[in-house]
Amino acid sequence: MEFVEQVYILHVDCLIKYQNMSTLEFDSKFDLLTIALRSFAYNLTKNDEDAKDLYQETAFRAMTNREKFRPGTNFKAWCYTIMKNIFINNYRKKIKRNTILDSTDNDFYINSGSNSVSNQAGSNIMMKELNRMVGSLDASIKDPFVMHFEGFKYQEIADKLTLPLGTVKSRIFFARKALKEMINNYYGDINLARTRL
Repeated sequence: MEFVEQVYILHVDCLIKYQNMSTLEFDSKFDLLTIALRSFAYNLTKNDEDAKDLYQETAFRAMTNREKFRPGTNFKAWCYTIMKNIFINNYRKKIKRNTILDSTDNDFYINSGSNSVSNQAGSNIMMKELNRMVGSLDASIKDPFVMHFEGFKYQEIADKLTLPLGTVKSRIFFARKALKEMINNYYGDINLARTRL
């Protein structure tokens, strides 16, 4: 057999192998994935209604693009990829919609939204009180907490204080817990304290 004939036969074999599956085959394969796709949609969205919308959009796109699926490849992975891409695109659109664009010259107020401090004195007093609370913590939990607050990573703190990483994380946790307790005792409500800042 000549080389040209071999290439032609190979080409014909590939065409036969990748012919589009029938509508009935496609629909039955998709129906078998319904439960798994709905579960995956809920895992992505964490909301029942959004998961239903995502599943419906995935079903629509899969049905309209069924000719792009190649038999012999992983149908489940193809459907999951469609769903994941729809979710990512919707998430990006949502983020763009919620971005505040500010065209003022004063860069201090960019993206400040509706949160503005009307009285600096009250905020300064609150910060002094919070600094006093942090200062009153036991040094064993205060030092890792302050370093973390200043931007050090957990591993950097662990290296600098020669402590195990888990110990650093737990001490920061306990410092946060103690501060929340102090704020609740002092202000009565942590959310009230946040509004004063």
